[in-house]
Amino acid sequence: MMIINDYRTLYAGTRVMVTGAAGFIGRWVARTLSKHGAIVYPVVRNRTTARVIFERYEITAEPIGADLEDTEQIRELVTALKPEVIFNLVGYGVDRTERDERTAYRLNAQVGFTLCQVLSSQSSSLGRGQALVHVGSALEYGFFDGDLTEDVEPHPTTLYGKSKLLGTQLIAQCCSAYGVRGIVARLFTVYGPGEHEGRLLPTLLRAAKTQEPIALTTGEQERDFTYVEDVAEGLLRLGATQTGWGEIVNLASGQLTSVRKFAETAAELLDISSERLVFGARPPLPEEMHHGVVSTQRLVDLTGWRLPTQIREGICRTCEFEELAHAR
Repeated sequence: MMIINDYRTLYAGTRVMVTGAAGFIGRWVARTLSKHGAIVYPVVRNRTTARVIFERYEITAEPIGADLEDTEQIRELVTALKPEVIFNLVGYGVDRTERDERTAYRLNAQVGFTLCQVLSSQSSSLGRGQALVHVGSALEYGFFDGDLTEDVEPHPTTLYGKSKLLGTQLIAQCCSAYGVRGIVARLFTVYGPGEHEGRLLPTLLRAAKTQEPIALTTGEQERDFTYVEDVAEGLLRLGATQTGWGEIVNLASGQLTSVRKFAETAAELLDISSERLVFGARPPLPEEMHHGVVSTQRLVDLTGWRLPTQIREGICRTCEFEELAHAR
C-alpha cells in the first residue's frame, strides 16, 4: 500500500464539502483545509453564528446554511456543489441537552447514508483518496474491558453511541454496494479550542479566573485524550488514503491518561492550586466509557503517522489560542 506523505497537495484547489463546519471539530477541519488551499464549502445550521466562528478561526469560506434533517436539501447541495470529497462532521447528542431520539438518528445516521447515496451517482473523490470521510465515535463501542481494535463487536449503551453506530453501518453497506470510497474515523476524547462548555478543560479555563473550588468526579477513569488540531489533520490524512468502502479507523493517540492526571496537568499550567480540585464531588457521567488501550495500528498502517501532540503541549496551545482569540 502506498502512503501519501504530503497529503496536503491533494487538497490544493480541490472542492471539499464540510458538514457541521461550525462545530467543535468541523471548524478545525474547515480551517485546516483552507490553509491547504482547498475550495471549502462549509455547511452549517446557522449562518450568522457560523460567520462569527469563522472569523475567530480564520476560515475564509462563506458558510452555507442547510437543514440536514431534510434529505432532499442534502441531495440538492451535493448535486449543486459537486464536491470531490465530503467530510461529514454533523452530529447530535454530544451536548447533554440534545436528547431527542428522532433527531439523533436523522443527523447521526441518515445524513451520512444520504451523502453516500448521492456520491454513488457522481464521479466524486480525490483521484487517490476518499469521496467520504465520516466521523464516528468511541461511544459506538460501548463498555469493553480490553484493548480497543476496530474489529471489536460494538455494544453501545447511549443514544449517541447507538445512532452513530447505525450511521457507520449504513455507510459501510452503501460504500460496499455502490463502490463509493468512504472511511469512518472513530474519535475519542477530543479537547482544545472550541470545546463544548461544561467539559473538563473549558471548566478549568473558566475556573482559572476565579478562586472557587472546582467540583470534579474521582477522575480515576482513563481516556485517550486527543488534541483537536491533530484530529483535523488525521481526518485529512485519512481522506487522502487509498483504502475504501466503509473501513473503520480509530483516530486516537493510543495512550491512556486518567481524567485526574489531565485535570492536575491543566491546573498546574493554569496556576490553579491543587486544593481547589475537589475530586469525587461529582458523580460519574452515565455515558462514561471503560476500556483499555486504543489500537492505532490501522491508522499508522494507512497513513504512516501518529498524533504528535502530548497533553501538556495541547493544553498550552489551547490557552494560547484562547488568549489570542480574546485579544482580537
